[in-house]
Amino acid sequence: MSSTTAPTTHQPMTTLQPLTPRHATAAAAVPAARAWLGTPWRHQARLQGVGVDCVGLLIGVARQLGVLPPAWDITGYARLPDGVALMRHLRGLLDEVPQADLRPGDVVCIAFDQHPQHVGLVGDYLHGGPSIIHAINGRGVVETRLMFSRGMRFVAGFALPETPAYAGFPGAATDAATTPAGEGA
Repeated sequence: MSSTTAPTTHQPMTTLQPLTPRHATAAAAVPAARAWLGTPWRHQARLQGVGVDCVGLLIGVARQLGVLPPAWDITGYARLPDGVALMRHLRGLLDEVPQADLRPGDVVCIAFDQHPQHVGLVGDYLHGGPSIIHAINGRGVVETRLMFSRGMRFVAGFALPETPAYAGFPGAATDAATTPAGEGA
């Protein structure tokens, strides 16, 4: 067993850092993501109330907040995303933040096995502590307590850009860029 293996018990994040001016967009992200609660899970779908996957939820919320061009998307990824491509997209578009600095509205990337494969938005759990708002196959968009464990490992955290921030995004000039099919997310 390597020294980087997560502990076997659940490790709840007991505190969240207070919001700062850089988190004006993040503060709006939580209610925007909660508006998607109950949306069924559907691979590569992007329609609130109809169907969405975990990447689509982030894209849909970011579009609603104006931090992504309306037509920008990531397509062509497998049901089990390529963790390398997923991290490349996240790091290319968002600013990485340490786990200890996660705040409501930040993006969290997690792994259920060896590779990063799932994303969600950090929320402020209605019953106290942090939550994750995410789309799960078979359950749709849900909000659950955010607890990292061996079965749900923290990979990286990211801050959403401030509004309007998509001038530097790939394809923002044409407002219609997508990644090549098969590249993954």
